[in-house]
Amino acid sequence: MNTNQANKIWSETEWDRMEQQTRRLALKADSDVETWKIIIRRARTVLRTYSTSFFIVTRFLPTGKRERVEAIYAAVRFPDEIVDTFPLTPEQRSARLDRWLADYKTAFSIGSIQEALKLGVSCFLATFAQVVRETEIPPEHYCSFLEAMRLDVAPRQFQTLEDLIESYIYGSAIVVGYFLTYVYGSATPQDFDRALTSARNLGIALQLTNFLRDVAEDQRRGRLYLPLDLLRREGIVGDADATAPEQQAAFHRVLNTLTKIAEDHYERAYADLDAFAPDCRTAIHACINVYRKLNQRIAASPRGLHHRESVSAREKFKVLPPGKYWRLPLAYLMS
Repeated sequence: MNTNQANKIWSETEWDRMEQQTRRLALKADSDVETWKIIIRRARTVLRTYSTSFFIVTRFLPTGKRERVEAIYAAVRFPDEIVDTFPLTPEQRSARLDRWLADYKTAFSIGSIQEALKLGVSCFLATFAQVVRETEIPPEHYCSFLEAMRLDVAPRQFQTLEDLIESYIYGSAIVVGYFLTYVYGSATPQDFDRALTSARNLGIALQLTNFLRDVAEDQRRGRLYLPLDLLRREGIVGDADATAPEQQAAFHRVLNTLTKIAEDHYERAYADLDAFAPDCRTAIHACINVYRKLNQRIAASPRGLHHRESVSAREKFKVLPPGKYWRLPLAYLMS
């Protein structure tokens, strides 16, 4: 998954240490409710550490939904670290994903967080499985997510935008949007499919924006998320090389095309914002605004593929609802 680059990178040892500390506390809890609170507190730390933007926008969700979102984030963050960050061989990355998938299936088949922990399931998978059960997220969606992670272990190129969306973005971003939609809920039962459509459009938009920001970084990892037909159309017929001076102009034309496609998907996602439950719209709207701003910045950037564009904290605040700024310092104090 090509998501926000972490503000701070934890090693696998640090993740393991946090897992063991959390597990010890969770197993001493008197009930699943108390166990949930202990693990979610750590999941919130993961979210705050790895994604400032998403941490901020989720502060505008009601508590119950926000905690479920935090559980989801931790459950997708760790596999992403397996494939992107930990210094492992491809075989070791695949083995860890195999184990993670097996543990997810175990956690989902058990109706208790504590029982899952006693069987050795990760704390974050145990709480995520509870979210899946309680909100009726189709359990196969998480399997699709992990399949997309495997494409980062053994990268391949994508012939067309449709190939990129259906082969990679679906698992890495669209199903994550579906997870959130089941948690957010819809304005009415009749609006739920429209909310899913909005989530699909937003997932495509967010992932395209992330790809466009990280072209050079992805190439260093041996990955290319730009459709080959668009590159060929602009004159790159051999190996695409984001570092080659003679290919810079063509790359920029492709980026310009894809920022427009992303913008179209942001617009479509926004058009169906009213399909979501009212208590979640502020957070979703803020998410659209923050990342749309980033997409626009990439489109207008004169700095080249090796400059990683970002949205400053000041600009993020500007797209948030002013009447609810007070939630942010409180959130940092309590997290």
